[in-house]
Amino acid sequence: MSSTTTMAGALPTACRDRLMRIAREVSFPAGTRMFGEGGHADRFWIVRTGSVVLDMHVPGRRSPVIETLGHGELVGWSWLFPPYVWKLGAVAKSPVRAYEFDARSVRLLCEEDAELAAAVSLWVGRVLSHRLQAARTRLLDLYAPYGSGSGVRG
Repeated sequence: MSSTTTMAGALPTACRDRLMRIAREVSFPAGTRMFGEGGHADRFWIVRTGSVVLDMHVPGRRSPVIETLGHGELVGWSWLFPPYVWKLGAVAKSPVRAYEFDARSVRLLCEEDAELAAAVSLWVGRVLSHRLQAARTRLLDLYAPYGSGSGVRG
C-alpha cells in the first residue's frame, strides 16, 4: 500500500494528532474475527504490529482473502458511510496490536473540524479505491475463466 493510504502518510500532522488523542490501544490473538461482513461498523483500527486479512463472503464457497494489511494500515472504512455496515470481514492473521477508534467520536470530530473531515475523507477514499481494485483483482484471479481479462482496467 502506498504512503498516501496509511494514516501517517495521508493525514497532516495536526489532523493525525487530533485523532490519536481518542485512540485506544487494543490487541487481538491470531485467528480472532475483528468484524464480519454485514455487521454494524462502529469502529476502525490502525495496525501497529501483526497482520490482518480482509475476506469476502462468497455464497457456497470459502471466504476468499482479498488483502492482507500490516503496520500503519487502516482496518475498516465502512464506519464513515451510512448505513455503517461492514462490506468485508477481517481476521487477525497473526497476533495484532492496533489503535482502535470509535467511529461515532471520529465522525463528531469531523463535524467540528472541516480540515479534519476533508483529510479523513480523502484518506478513506484512497483506501477504498485501493481495496476495490484489490477485491476485483482477487475475485478475477479466483473465479474468472483463465485469460478472461484480469488486465481490464476500470
